[in-house]
Amino acid sequence: MLPVALFVFLIGAILRWRMDQDFIKEMGQALLDTKQKLEKDLKGLSRHDVRSKQGFDAEFPDYGDKEDENAAEVATFTDNLALEHTLEGTLEDVNAALSRIAKGTYGQCRYCGKEIDQRRLRARPESSSCVNCKKKKLGQA
Repeated sequence: MLPVALFVFLIGAILRWRMDQDFIKEMGQALLDTKQKLEKDLKGLSRHDVRSKQGFDAEFPDYGDKEDENAAEVATFTDNLALEHTLEGTLEDVNAALSRIAKGTYGQCRYCGKEIDQRRLRARPESSSCVNCKKKKLGQA
């Protein structure tokens, strides 16, 4: 027989993590749509590179051989490289969220273990932390 405190804890845990299946399905579709868009955007400004961690590598543009064209190439490449890193980071977060859905842990804060508010997940479906833990992590708490 389970001690009452453990039983209450387990029931609370089950209820706490029991997220509405329609909501999870909705977030899963939003994540898949975002993933598709990110991959399309990445393919537009980079080339596929199996050696790269994320599989993409920003392409260096070729505008010509003149000095001003070379400067424009460097500026464009720098912008594309920064954008590529941002898109890859977001894609990594999206893939991690899809993995959490598959594992049944989607919506659970990775720091405190509490349920992430659905409003936060609607705003940023790839979120892996609750607002309080994110604020603490950023030093805003």
